[in-house]
Amino acid sequence: MLHQIIDRRLAGKNKSIANRERFLRRYREDIRRSVTEAVRDRGITEIEKSKSISIPRHDISEPEFRHGVGGRRDTVHPGNQDYLQGDRIARPERGSGGGGSSASDHGEGQDDFTFELSREEFMQYFFEDLELPRLIKTNLMAIPSWKNMRAGYSIDGAPNNIDIVRSLRSSLGRRIALGSPLVAKLRELEALMLTLQADPEDRRDEILRLEEDIHLLKGRIWRIPFIDPFDLRYINRIRQPIPSSQAVMFCVMDVSGSMDEQRKDLAKRFFILLYLFLTRNYEHIEVVFIRHHTRADEVDENTFFHSQESGGTVVSSALELMKQIIEDRYPASEWNIYGAQASDGDNWNDDSPKCRQILENHILPMVRYFAYIQVVPEEQNLWTEYEQMAPEYPQFVLKKVQYASDIYPVFRELFEKQVTT
Repeated sequence: MLHQIIDRRLAGKNKSIANRERFLRRYREDIRRSVTEAVRDRGITEIEKSKSISIPRHDISEPEFRHGVGGRRDTVHPGNQDYLQGDRIARPERGSGGGGSSASDHGEGQDDFTFELSREEFMQYFFEDLELPRLIKTNLMAIPSWKNMRAGYSIDGAPNNIDIVRSLRSSLGRRIALGSPLVAKLRELEALMLTLQADPEDRRDEILRLEEDIHLLKGRIWRIPFIDPFDLRYINRIRQPIPSSQAVMFCVMDVSGSMDEQRKDLAKRFFILLYLFLTRNYEHIEVVFIRHHTRADEVDENTFFHSQESGGTVVSSALELMKQIIEDRYPASEWNIYGAQASDGDNWNDDSPKCRQILENHILPMVRYFAYIQVVPEEQNLWTEYEQMAPEYPQFVLKKVQYASDIYPVFRELFEKQVTT
C-alpha cells in the first residue's frame, strides 16, 4: 500500500508550507528572473532582507471550463434586466470570452501578481547558480581579542564582584541550619518554664537553673553571625577569545568608459558575496565605496554602481584615497579591514608600478584581506604588476571573472587559500 504524508503546517499568516513550496517550484523561472531584476535596484547592505517581487499575472492563470462553440442551451442569468424569454442574443465572437486583457486604453486590465519572498528564499534564488550554501564552509582571519564572560560563581574574588542575592541566600541557609536545633531547644525550655511556674509547689531552684540555661541558649543563638565569609559568593568571570565585532569593507571600482553595465554587474555580485560573508563573522560592518577614473572619489552606493565616466584610468588615485580613509577613520588596531577592487585592468603604464608600491607599503600591512577581481580575460598591465607581488602576501589574492557563473567558484577559491593565524 502506498502512503502519502501531507504536511499542513502553517508558515506564518496562515500560509501552507506545502502550497507555498509547490507555487515556488511551478514558477521558478519567473521568480528567478524577478529576483535578478530586483537585485539591480537593491543595495548591498539590504540584500539579505525579504523582498516583494512581481510576476506577470498571465503566467499564473489556472485552467478553467468554458462553453464550447455551437449547440443549443437554456441558461438562467441572475440579475438579468435586459432580455426576456424568447429573445435572440448575438453569439460572441470566437476567442473573446473569458479573462481580461493585461492592458487597455481605458485604465482597465490586470496588475502583476506581487508576493513576498523571505530572506532565505530571496538569497536562494539570487545565488542559485552560485551554490551559496557551501559558502559557510570557508572562513577568514579574525583579529584576536578577549572578552570577560560570566562563568558561574566562586567563593573568592574582588569585593565589587560580590553577588548580594546569592550571598544572602547562602547566609540564610547557614543560619537556618545552625539555629534551628537551638531554637527548638529554647522553645522546649520555655514551655518547661511555664509548667514549673504554674506548679503550686516551691520549684525556685529548678526555675533558677532553667533561667540560666535559657539565657545561655539565647546567647548562643544571638552569636550566630548574620553574614560569614563562608557565605560570600562572587561572580566568576573568565577571559574568552572572540573575533573583533566590527569590520570595514572597501569597495574599489573602475568607472571609466571601458567599464560597461555588464562588467559592473559582475563586480557587484562579488562585492555582495564578500559583504554577506563578513556579516556572518562581525556584528557591525561599514562599507566604503570608492570609484575612480582619472580621479578617485568616495561616493554613496547608488552613485558607485550606476554612474559612468568617460576618459582614461588612473588606479593609484583610488588606492591613495583608500589609504587616507583608513588612516583618518579606521585604524587597524580597532577595525578589521577588508578590501575588494574590481577593474578591467586597463591603466596608464606609468601608474601601475605606483599602484603596486602603495599596496605593498601602505595598504596590505593594514588590511586583513584584499582581493583584486579583473572582469576581462586579457592580462593588462595592472594585472602583471599585481601578479608579481601576490606570492609574497597571503592576504592578497587576484582572480579573473568573465561571466556571472564564474563569481562563486572564484570567490570560494579565494577564501580557501586563506590561512588562519
